[in-house]
Amino acid sequence: MIYFRDFVFWYLPQIQYKNPTVQISTFKSMTPTPFIRCFYDNGTQMLIDVDNRSKEEIHTHLLEVVGKTKEVLEAEVIAKEKKDNPANFGPHCDRHCICEIPGQIPCPGTCPLPKIMRGKYKYNKAEM
Repeated sequence: MIYFRDFVFWYLPQIQYKNPTVQISTFKSMTPTPFIRCFYDNGTQMLIDVDNRSKEEIHTHLLEVVGKTKEVLEAEVIAKEKKDNPANFGPHCDRHCICEIPGQIPCPGTCPLPKIMRGKYKYNKAEM
């Protein structure tokens, strides 16, 4: 019984924070053995017995049974990123470099910068 209280104290707020659309209710001192009941959208429910399990065991079991896999979470993060924004540039976007946008200074690798824009000419004027 004490293990489940530790789980409620340490892990339940984290689960609530990461899942704002999920409703979590706790009922105290209702039964002699603690359990977790999960209700799904299709009307089914799952009952998980957590008696004599440590808080880490309960957490890993919930992640395996109810949680999403790492592959699904990574796919959701990639889908969430907006790649069609014209302000984004980099290896996985429409533009590789900011120099491809009209009005920007071209890359020094393709076209040399004017001497005024180079640091060794700009800051070492006294030596010239």
